Formats: sequence, structure tokens, C-alpha cells
Amino acid sequence: MRNRTNHVNLIDKICGIHHNFELYIMTGLFTIIIGAIIQSSYHHYENFIGESFWTAPIVLMVVGSLIFFISFLGCCGAMRESSCLILTFSVFLMIVFVTEVGIGVAGYIKHSELKDVLEKQFNRTMEDYTTSIEAQHAWSLVQGELQCCGINGPNDWKRIYINTTVPSTCCHLLPENVKQCTSVYASQEGCYPKLLNFLDTKSLLLGFVGIGIAIVQLIGVVFACALSRAFRENYETV
Repeated sequence: MRNRTNHVNLIDKICGIHHNFELYIMTGLFTIIIGAIIQSSYHHYENFIGESFWTAPIVLMVVGSLIFFISFLGCCGAMRESSCLILTFSVFLMIVFVTEVGIGVAGYIKHSELKDVLEKQFNRTMEDYTTSIEAQHAWSLVQGELQCCGINGPNDWKRIYINTTVPSTCCHLLPENVKQCTSVYASQEGCYPKLLNFLDTKSLLLGFVGIGIAIVQLIGVVFACALSRAFRENYETV
């Protein structure tokens, strides 16, 4: 009778943990999707950000893929009632959690340097504007997408142009009778503050996603340890 009761309780635990593994699988997919969205949103601003800053979404997609794989491992362990597989699932999940904490700390440190990096990169690409096609493309892209002009405003282009002329991508609503884009008709907002605000928003999203994933992972470790213990107790009883 006792063995039957333990077996029923074990089945109930397996059913409960199975739903949790489904949650972890969905969490992994969600993480991959968020990383892909953010990557596609601002990877083309790498000329202003630098490679060390736009690798975060790639890392997020890798972590999501690992969570997806580890969740299947845990699910197999639950279905086979394998204490070893469940413990392996717990260890891998904890490793991913520790890795995420390290990435989060590194990301916070990098984010504090973002203002200086952006300012440096904006000035560098503007100085190279007349000689570098890559710099011209980068400025055309950021000014066209963010509807801005110059670093802090259209007057920044005076270091490149002698008169009030500015790049054509600065003028987003040029009157029909005006043929040349000048600082008078250009957007008065600078690209530096707009891009900084854009990246801050994405960084905040990354932070919330990271915290959510970490909480789910800790819950997963607790559930997995409980299930592993239930397996051992059931086998000892039998």
C-alpha cells in the first residue's frame, strides 16, 4: 500500500514537473526571439557602438538555445525517472545561471562606458566622412532611421562643409522648391542623444529578460532537485 502511494505521488510530481519543463522550453524560445529582435534592431549601428557592445543579443540567443536544449534533457530525465539526468539538468541550469550573472555584471560595466564610446565613435566617423564610404553609409543610416542630424545638431557638419550644407539624409521634410539640404531645413535633433536613448531602451529590455530568465532557472533547479529526491526515495522504498 505504501509503495502504491509513493508511486502515485511520484506520478503527480512528474506531471507537475513536466509542465515546468514546457515552461523552460518556452523560456528558451522566448529568449532566442528577443535576442534576434534586438540584434536585428541595432547591429547595423556597430560603427557607433563598437563590437563589444552589440554582442549581447548574440549571447542572449546562445543562452536561449542552451536553455532549450537543457530543458529537453530534463524532460527526458523526468519521463525516464532518471535521477542522474535530472541532476545533470540541474547542474547545467545552474551553470547557465552563473554565466548569465557574469554577463549581466559585464554588461552593466559596459553600459556605464556607453556614453563615452558613442561620443568617441561619432566624432571619429564624422572626421572620416569625406574619405570613408563606410562612414558615409553609417551616417546615412543613422540619420535616415532616427531622423536626426549631426552629433548634437546640424551645426556639427560645419567641420565637413564650408557653408550651411548638410548631408541629404538630414532633411526629412524638404520643401518642393528647395533643391539642397541645409541646416535650416535639417532635423535639429542630434543623433548622439537619440541613439543613446534608443540603446538605453534596448538595454533595459535585455535586463528585464535576463532577470526573468534567472528567476525561472532558479525555480527550475529547485523543482529538479525535488524530483531527483523523489526518484531516489521511490527506488529506496521499492
